[in-house]
Formats: sequence, C-alpha cells, structure tokens
Amino acid sequence: MSFIRVVVGIIINTDEKILIAKRASHQHQGDKWEFPGGKIEEGETPQQALRRELKEELGISIQSARQIKEIKHNYTDKTVLLDVYEVRDWQGEVHGCEGQPLLWVDRLVLSQYDFPDANVEILEALSAV
Repeated sequence: MSFIRVVVGIIINTDEKILIAKRASHQHQGDKWEFPGGKIEEGETPQQALRRELKEELGISIQSARQIKEIKHNYTDKTVLLDVYEVRDWQGEVHGCEGQPLLWVDRLVLSQYDFPDANVEILEALSAV
C-alpha cells in the first residue's frame, strides 16, 4: 500500500465563506469536492508545498497560514496523511488555473457536498466552529 503526504488549504474569505474545488473525473476520488492542496514533493516542507500548490491551482500567493489539523486516513489502495492549514491572508484573485470548478460556500452547508472520505474529520471540525 502506498503512502502519500498531502497539504490541504482551508481558504476562508472575508465573508467567512470556504473555498472548495471539484476533482477531475480521472483523479482518485474523482468528481468529488475537495479543499485545494496537493502532494508534498520530496525535500519540501508542508508550508512550501502549500504555497506551491495554491499558486499552481488557484493563482494566489499565501501571505500566512496556520496549521489546524493533521489527519491520517487509510483507503483500500493507499494511506494519506493530510496536513491541514487555515488560509485567510493571500494575494491575487482566486481562479481555477487547472480548469476545475470552484465554489465559495458557508461552512454550515459543506456537508451537502460529496467529499473524499479523508476529508470527513475536516468537515466535522469546520462545522463545530
């Protein structure tokens, strides 16, 4: 079974809406909604990976981020370790650089969207705030 370490950005705007993105059909857990982020590359710190991933996916430059959670989840074919960060301060306009649909949603309705199983703990933490 493979092991993948991933950074996740919980991007919150000034209206307290949270950004979610739709995964491409061909990806693992395809067509589900997710919080932006991606794999940590060899030699990268989680913070470096978060900055790189959000620049590549959304076209934004993070000014600050705060780690809020670490989650380990076992799928049948892989184990993922999610380093979850809250991001409230960035420069640039958010857009789907990879053509992915994006939505700003209220934390109270996040559970209405279909997320990968590894995100359940994130959703629970966000709804408890």
